[in-house]
Parts: sequence; structure tokens; C-alpha cells
Amino acid sequence: MERRLCALAALMFLGVFLGEAGTLIIDGTTENKSSSKVTTTAVNWTETVTVEDHSRGPPSPTGAQTKLFTTTVTGKQLDTENSSKEEETEAKKTKNEKKKLDCPPLGLESLWVDDSQITASSYQRIGLGPHRGRLNIQSGINDGDLYDGAWCAKYKDQQQWLEVDAMHLTLFTGVILQGRNSIWSWDWVQSYKVQLSNDSVNWATCMNGTEEAIFEGNQNTETPVLGLLPSPTIARFIRINPLTWYTNGTICLRAEILGCRVDDPTDMYPVERDLGSKDPLDFRHHNYKEMRKLMKSVTEECPDITRIYTIGKSYMGLKLYVMEISDNPGKHELGEPEFRYVAGMHGNEALGRELVLNLMQYLCREYKKGNQRIVRLVTETRIHLLPSMNPDGYEVAYEKGSELAGWAEGRYSFEGIDLNHNFPDLNNIMWDTEENEADKSKVSNHYIPIPEYYTQEDAMVAPETRAVISWMQEIPFVLSANLHGGELVVTYPYDCTRDWAPQENTPTADDAFFRWLATVYASTHLVMANPDRRICHYEDFQAHNNIINGGAWHTVPGSMNDFSYLHTNCFEVTVELSCDKFPHANELPIEWENNKESLLVYMEQVHRGIKGVVRDKETKQGIADAVIKVEDHNHDIRSAPGGDYWRLLNPGEYKVVVWAEGYFPSMRRCRVGMEPHPTICDFTLTKTPIQRIKEIRAKGEKVPRDLQLRLRALRLRKLRASTKAINRRRASQQLQKRIARSSGAWRA
Repeated sequence: MERRLCALAALMFLGVFLGEAGTLIIDGTTENKSSSKVTTTAVNWTETVTVEDHSRGPPSPTGAQTKLFTTTVTGKQLDTENSSKEEETEAKKTKNEKKKLDCPPLGLESLWVDDSQITASSYQRIGLGPHRGRLNIQSGINDGDLYDGAWCAKYKDQQQWLEVDAMHLTLFTGVILQGRNSIWSWDWVQSYKVQLSNDSVNWATCMNGTEEAIFEGNQNTETPVLGLLPSPTIARFIRINPLTWYTNGTICLRAEILGCRVDDPTDMYPVERDLGSKDPLDFRHHNYKEMRKLMKSVTEECPDITRIYTIGKSYMGLKLYVMEISDNPGKHELGEPEFRYVAGMHGNEALGRELVLNLMQYLCREYKKGNQRIVRLVTETRIHLLPSMNPDGYEVAYEKGSELAGWAEGRYSFEGIDLNHNFPDLNNIMWDTEENEADKSKVSNHYIPIPEYYTQEDAMVAPETRAVISWMQEIPFVLSANLHGGELVVTYPYDCTRDWAPQENTPTADDAFFRWLATVYASTHLVMANPDRRICHYEDFQAHNNIINGGAWHTVPGSMNDFSYLHTNCFEVTVELSCDKFPHANELPIEWENNKESLLVYMEQVHRGIKGVVRDKETKQGIADAVIKVEDHNHDIRSAPGGDYWRLLNPGEYKVVVWAEGYFPSMRRCRVGMEPHPTICDFTLTKTPIQRIKEIRAKGEKVPRDLQLRLRALRLRKLRASTKAINRRRASQQLQKRIARSSGAWRA
């Protein structure tokens, strides 16, 4: 549709041909080429504007007449044929149809529009300047800082305006308005006019027939409201001129502008925005049915390396589909690590969903092409991709559209549950146990069980959360990332702080490796890695190299990251992919390019550290649930059902101890190098005599005499060792008593 609109605009532009030198001839009208006026082919706009002295911008001359290109958009398509009958037929056909956003946003929300392109008549302070008038921009907790949640005019009159310079001739089609984001203030614009110009001096007011068009604004601070121009108009500058506002508030707004770039041979500014991608992927937003079709098409294209399965259903009965990509789909291969990406936990954060769908297509096609990097990744890793954990929420946001869903529409599940706070809070269980236990070594630091209250039928646990927990318990995942949106940062556990502090750095025992994981993604993300990028809302994460401990950002009890770390072997981070939670479809190609390398290199980190198989010395069979303990790392992991394990570690030399119930422990030193592949550290465990006797008796067989003698010798050694320990403790107590007596006698 954008191409059609631009094509029409180009045709209209080419309809203007040069007569004598310095003269434009349009429909028989002659005008001096150097004039600041532009002639319209449809309607002449005339507007008288008077701006008071307190306005920041240059005053428009009274009675100035500005002429602009205009055209009419009806329905989903723009009719380029010069046929009045077809136009009338199309108008009748689409009279009652739902309004569509024919042109994409200029990019106020996504930051494609630079701060320097946004100006205003006035503003209260720098924190409420015109650069803050971006759709969905969020404010800090405190009003009055440099990062408030809107543009707010200094004066409460009808001469105030917010101006956007599109930098190029643009076919403007609409405006989306939103009130001020603030905990303490309620401000929004209730009605407004739209003005257009080619030189930012002479302005024409948008007309509705013979009257000035009055657009309906907001009724609250957060719900975006779309105002479509009666006649889409070609210009370079656009102004929003508030007329009325909330009675108890002031003039404050956040906005997005809809418009299509018009090809202009005389444009002195080159095209700086490359929206393309060399990868031929399906760059659009997919609802539930379209997502299923795309996933099916990938399995049909690459049946040998893909498999679709479901882990459960949402509250509304939508299936939670997962795409598996592996050279042996459907089976866990001994020694091959399991990786997962989870997207769409918050339904309105749609970019992660589309990136995961794009990743499926990319891996399939590059594997078929023989791309060695992808072939190695697919053959050495079992990859699981969950594009939509909260499909109910996504459908709500999808129905509203990328610009009209607001900041929170579709975020929660159908039951109103925030899924990122819905997992068992194992952090506080572990910390409380540590405080109450005298011997800290006896406190479990991994595989912490789910509390009983959480498993009850009436527990406030979403079916989506239950499904993901069962999925985690079934597959021995090693590494994962939870894809979110609305910021540009990578966070790592713990997300929950101790003692319920709102913000506090709360590191895990694997803090160094988590920082490495976060840095790997952030440093390869094209926007995060750009030192000149603008901050999204109010926090400058570049000061932290675009990574931060989750608790240091804000506490999140019951997060999936923390649960994954404390209940399973899996390390997981959260990636905030983009400032815009639900970017327009035309921005998806560039978002794919921003994230493609990061998505791939992060998956490759699953092959860091050590891995191996824990086996029984006699049977050579793998031992399940063997505990792998790394010295100076107070977080253990366990072996999978086949006996294989993976321990993510940074380069270095480590003392590793492995033990399992009924076996003597085994220790060895394992060295992790700088190479991007794991060090093999296999372990062989010997059963204890007690365990062997138990197994023999379970079979009804007679215990061999040599085994009985070994068991007696073992018990005797234990008895002697315990006797020595008791004697040492008694001697120490007696010594302390003697010292106390002598000290008392000396004082006397």
C-alpha cells in the first residue's frame, strides 16, 4: 500500500512540468518557482495563523495562503485511475469499513525521527520538551526530572503546537495522540487541529470539506486515539495544534505521525533509512492462524530438521506451539545440549514473536544452502523455539494494531496475570532457609522444589505458566533467553531482590558467566552497540554497557529467569529487544538485521564450559540425577536421564566433584579454554557396598562374602572416624573450661 500511495504521489509530482525558466505550470496555473507556495491539484487550503510572542517558533504571517498536494484515500487501496465512477463505487463499498492505517508511522515511537526534527511553540521545562512527545514514551518515577512522559506546553492557550519535520516530501494520512505518562499528573488533549507546510513558515489547516477539521483527542492518559486526515496531503512539515484539553490538566501529548515518503528527484537529502533485509523472510505480523501456517510451511520446507509440537494451551484454548530444529528432531541425543527461545510472554511485546518466526525460516533455508555455521549449529544443538507464550494477550494487541495497542493492551494473560511474575518464588525460599540453617552447606542451591501451595488447583497460576514449567521439567535445557520489548537492554538473574528491596544488585553464584551471556547479545545487537543511540525512555543503560542485573533494575519476584536457574539446570537471560514493543510491519526487516547476529551468537554460547557423561563403573550405563559441583561456584547442576550433563563456565581451570546416591564421589580437574566449544569431562562412579547389597537383596540373591567383609570394614572406618571426631570435640570443650577457670582465678 505504501508503494501505491507513493506511486500516486510521484505521478502527481510528474504531472507538474516546467514551462519557461523559473516557472511551474500546473493545470494551466502559472506560478513563480522560487515562491514558498505550492499548488494543490485538488483543494486549496487557506489558514490565518497568529502566534503570540511567547511562541518558540517563527510566527506565520497573517493571511498567508499555502497550497499543498492532496489526494483521497478510500478503503485499503488508493485508486490511481482517473475514473469518477470507480471512485464513487469504491467510496460506497468502503463507507462503513474499518479505517486502516494505509501509511506507516514516521517513527516517533521507534526513534527513527530524531529529536532535532521535533519542535514546539513552547514547553514547561526540558524534561517536558518536544523530544518527549513520542507515542508510548515512559516517564521516570519522579516528575520534574529530565525524562517526563510527554511534551507539555508552557502556556494554556490555542496557539500551542507540536511540529514534526519529516525531512522529505511526505503523504501525511493521520495522527495518533496519547496523553501524558505520569504517576502523579493527569494531562491530555481532548481535541486538536492539524496544520501542514512545505517551509515551516506558511501553514495550511487540514480541512473537512469547507470547514476546518477538528480531530477528537484523548479521554485518558494512555489509550492512543487515531485521527485520519479527511484528505491525505503531501507536505514536509506537520503540526498538531491543541484546541481543548482535560479541565484539571494542561496541554500535554505524545504522538505518532502516519505518512508515506514521496519520491522527489529534487530532494537534497539522501535516503538514510534502509528498511530492507537481504534475507527473503516473511516480514509481517502474524496472528494465531497465520503463525500456524508459517510454522507449517517451515516444516514442509525442511522436514528432516524440524518438528512442531505443543506444550499446552492458553486460557482461551490456543495451543502453545514449539518449533524444534535439530538434525534428529523428536529425540534427545546423548551429549547434545538443549536450547530454547521464549517470546511473547507479554502479548503486546510482539517483536520477539516475529523474530522467532523469522529465525525458524532463516535456520531452515540457510541449512539447505549449506551455510556451515548454521549446519554446525543445527547438527550440534537441539533448538526449541516458542514464539508465543501468551497467545491470548497477543490476539488482543493484534486486533488493536501496532500503534493503537498502547503500552499495556494485551500485556497480561486473559485472566489478567502477568506471566513474568507468575512462576514460583524460589529465591526467598532459598534465602530464608540459609538464614535459619547453621550449616550453610546443607542448604540446597539448585533443584529447589516447587512449594505445595503453588501446586494446588485454586492457586493463581496461569495455564500458560503451568505448561512452560512442565516443559522445563521434561527437557534438560541448558541455555535460554526470554524475549521482551520496550527497552534496549539485556538483564540477568537474579531478578528478585533480597528483603523486597525495590532495586538492589542481587548476583547469582554464576554472575560472571551471566554477565558474559548478556554482553554477548548486547554487544552484537546493532542498536545497543551504537554509542550514539538515544535512550528509549528515562534510563541510560549504555552506562552499564547495555546489560544489568535484574534486581538492580527493578525487583521481579516469580520471574521465569530465576525459576529456570533455581529449579532446573538452565541459565536464562531477558532480552529487551527494542524501544517499540509492537513495531510497525515495515520496521520488521531492519529489526531482524539488528537482532540476527545476536540471536545466532547467543545460541552458540550453549557450547561453552564443560560437558560429559556420568557412568556406572560396572554397567557403563549413564547415571541420572548425579550432582555436578564446581569448586567456588555455589550452584550445582544434575545429570540428565541418560547421564549426560552440561556446565556453563567461563575459561579457567576448575575442580569438579560428581556424586550420586549409592556411589562414591569422584573428583577431577577440568580446564575450559577460549575456544567456542566445550571441554569433555566424563566421570565414572563406583557403587558403595551398601548400594550393591541393596540391589542384590532386591533381586533375592545371596550377598557375596567379600562384599560383606568390605561393608564391615567400611562401617569400622566410619566408627573410628566418628569416635575421633567426638574425642576432639570433647577435648576442645574441656580446654575451654580450663581456660575459663584459670581466667576467673586470675581476676580474683
